[in-house]
Amino acid sequence: MHLLLRTILMLFRSARSSALSIWGTSSLPMKVLPTDVDIAVHVNNGMYFSLMDLGRFDLMVRAGVWKAMRKRGWTPVVASQTISYRKSLQLWQRFTIESKIIGLDEKAIYFEQRVVADGEIYARAYIATRLVSKKGPVTNEEILALPEVDSVPNDLALPEWLHEWRENIALPGARKPAPHQW
Repeated sequence: MHLLLRTILMLFRSARSSALSIWGTSSLPMKVLPTDVDIAVHVNNGMYFSLMDLGRFDLMVRAGVWKAMRKRGWTPVVASQTISYRKSLQLWQRFTIESKIIGLDEKAIYFEQRVVADGEIYARAYIATRLVSKKGPVTNEEILALPEVDSVPNDLALPEWLHEWRENIALPGARKPAPHQW
C-alpha cells in the first residue's frame, strides 16, 4: 500500500514517456523518499525489490506490453529473485532503476535490474518473472505472440548460472505438496 500512489504516478508518467522495445533498457529516475528508509535512514533492503517493481512496470508500459497484458487479464508475478548490495541509498538521494530483460526459459522471463546513483551501481538484482491469468500461468509462447512484443533478439542468452540458481532454489509448483519440515 505504501507504494500505491507512487505506482499510479509512475504508470501515468511512463505512458507519456518515449516508447521502448520490450528488449530495450528502461531507466526510471527516482528520489529516496521518507517512506523508503528504515531506522538507519537509508533504503531498507526489502524496499529495493519494491522499487524495482516500478522499473519493470516502466519498461512494460513504455513497450506497450502492460496495456496488452491487462486487457487479457494477465498479472505479472515474481517467481524468484536475488539481490546484491554495494552501497546504501540515503534519504533524498537521486538514483535510477535500470531494467532489462536478459533472457527467458520455458517458464520464466528474467530481468536484470540495477540501482544506479552518481554513475555507480549501488545494488543489482536478478528477477525471474511469470504472467498469470485466472486459468493459471501464461506461457512464454503466448507472451511472445503479442503484437506489441518484437521478435526475440538473436543474442539474448540467459547465463548458465541463472539456470542453475533457479533449479537449486525451486519450490514445488503451487498444485504440488510442499510440506514444512526442518
